[in-house]
Amino acid sequence: MSPTPASETPRELSPGLTVRGLDAPLRLRDFKLIAFDMDSTLINIECVDEIADAAGRKTEVAAITEAAMRGEITDYKESLRQRVALLKGVTEEQVAQVYRNRLRLNPGAAELVLACKAAGLKVLLVSGGFTYFADRLRDRLALDFARSNLLEIQHGVLTGRIVPQSWGDICDGAMKRETVLRTCSLIGCSPTQAIAMGDGANDLEMMSVVGLSVAYRAKPKVREQARVAIDMGGLDRLLELFSDEA
Repeated sequence: MSPTPASETPRELSPGLTVRGLDAPLRLRDFKLIAFDMDSTLINIECVDEIADAAGRKTEVAAITEAAMRGEITDYKESLRQRVALLKGVTEEQVAQVYRNRLRLNPGAAELVLACKAAGLKVLLVSGGFTYFADRLRDRLALDFARSNLLEIQHGVLTGRIVPQSWGDICDGAMKRETVLRTCSLIGCSPTQAIAMGDGANDLEMMSVVGLSVAYRAKPKVREQARVAIDMGGLDRLLELFSDEA
């Protein structure tokens, strides 16, 4: 399934659930992979903003995050380096408090993951956020794969740097796309058999190569290019597209 042509008229299936160029119902079992963005998609917060709050820099960091997610900053890697630099001096315990006290799954997240796994799909979490959160969510939800950025911590304190990993330095939009394509290859499916869900501009590249792109309470630029837009309710509203016998 190709990216959504701008000429296709959106059609509201029900309040807050819009599709373009799709004939619902689909069959969930016809897909083999679902890829989730993390911040503001699978979970309720932008983790970098909440960590910055501990450093008294949330307003400054959140402004950069918002601009990056809206697609107003073209160099995602540099924008992330700038934000992470402002986290220098935050303790690992303060990061842990963000996970314990502020991070929540978005409504319907666990239900959608369970439904996809029951239908035989593999589940990928691919994020421009941080392994501290992504790896814990992978274990908590029994996800199959997770890729995100590694904050450097020395003596229990953030250094303000990101640690390169075996696959590269920063998981930006291009790396999200590559990760989805490589995961499809790994599990032996076509990208057209993949679903990608996201909310920000750095999700557009992975959304452009899959069979079903889903915008969840997304920025306008993302909503306009997705096959499916969920603007009300939880992530599990995606299941309304699929027939019961799927």
